[in-house]
Amino acid sequence: MLVGYARTSTLDQLAGIEAQLRDLHSAGCEKIFREQISSVDVVKREQLAAAVDFLREGDTLVVTKLDRLARSVPHMHELLKQITAKGAALNILGLGINTSTPTGMLMLNILGGVAEFERSIMLERQREGIAKARAEGKYKGRAPTALRKVAQVVELRAAGIGASDIARRLGISRASVYNVLKSGG
Repeated sequence: MLVGYARTSTLDQLAGIEAQLRDLHSAGCEKIFREQISSVDVVKREQLAAAVDFLREGDTLVVTKLDRLARSVPHMHELLKQITAKGAALNILGLGINTSTPTGMLMLNILGGVAEFERSIMLERQREGIAKARAEGKYKGRAPTALRKVAQVVELRAAGIGASDIARRLGISRASVYNVLKSGG
């Protein structure tokens, strides 16, 4: 059975998810798992876990691109280990890679390494750009969330609400609540 998996990072990427679904249907996928969540949140990617869990011996998990599946080479290897342990294979449509062959496995490992290298270079350039902008006084960074909510923290605490509840209500950490209260708000 061909089992598809589609993912975009955000809910507003409708064209991206629709294109993936179209390609997966065209490839003959009988069952498709989809989610719109960042690849950083590996634990929260419940549909990916469900897709891998759904696989049976002889099945193939189909994705349109490698970056829709894994964020890093170690994550790719972890997923591939789970897939092959079930006697299934992985097919990446955009790369023409199918891990049911030795050549497919080799190509996946090479391209996964290249993709991770490319991402590392991009992040390095981004850090360099931020450092340069900071040096020129053009980049201040994002204001800490808790500092923007000092008045709300103080008000909720004065109303007798506990630190954990304040943190939950305001979307900040409990430590941030204590730091605000300790500094006198």
